Amino acid sequence: MDSLELPSLNAHKISHFNLPKEQSTRLLSKVHHFNSSMQPPSLKLSPTYRAQRSRRSVIQMQAGDEDFELKQMRDMAAAKKRWDALIREGKVKILTPREAGYAIQLSNKPLLDVRPSVERKKAWVKASTWIPIFEADDNFDAGTVTRKVTNFVMGGWWSGMPTLSYDKQFLSKVEEKFPKDADLIVACQRGLRSLAACDLLNNAGYRNLFWVQGGLEAAEEEDFIVEGPQPLKFAGIGGVSEFLGWTDQQRAAAAKEGWGYRLLFSARLVIVYIFYLL
Repeated sequence: MDSLELPSLNAHKISHFNLPKEQSTRLLSKVHHFNSSMQPPSLKLSPTYRAQRSRRSVIQMQAGDEDFELKQMRDMAAAKKRWDALIREGKVKILTPREAGYAIQLSNKPLLDVRPSVERKKAWVKASTWIPIFEADDNFDAGTVTRKVTNFVMGGWWSGMPTLSYDKQFLSKVEEKFPKDADLIVACQRGLRSLAACDLLNNAGYRNLFWVQGGLEAAEEEDFIVEGPQPLKFAGIGGVSEFLGWTDQQRAAAAKEGWGYRLLFSARLVIVYIFYLL
């Protein structure tokens, strides 16, 4: 850009032209107007223009977020096609939670629990092997913090689910525990992450994979021998929705437990409302 800059004209250089005084004054006035018009925009932005530029920046950021969400949707659609093909071609067999419970208790087949620790610590199937495919991201670099904020704003505050990242050691950890010819039952909380795990394991050479349809959340109390402080159905809830009792799992429990259970969460709602008014 330096080669495109115009030479600066000033009074000293004009004086060498030996112009009459009136002509020199007029020329200096024109040069001053020209130089002013060539100043960087940042030096003469009006408040209105700055506001417009800020709005354009926000729109560009929103467009970037939309592009990212669109990419995620496309990736998910492609993954779903792969997963459907795995089941259709018989590379992954489907088990209901009850069938999985029978296979574990009667045939001693191993259960691979791929849930993150936030769900595992609440409830787990006795004697299951825990190797999470996704785990809570504890990093605090710029990219991770942005994802954490986005996750919180987009519903993390309500569901209580933290920002999760894929564990790059997942396959190697599974290979340390199970040979490639093992009959392996794979489960997560709702069935989606376990299907993703089956996809990875199939590509790694595992040929006897069983997927728990609907996840552990779909299991009834008698399907598995469960350990932990909460029922399996409650392991996937959290955040404000759990505190207020506004999840499907808690509503179903309230229908069974009666008014005592409902009064507990009604009292919590009243407390939140009182704090809001204060």
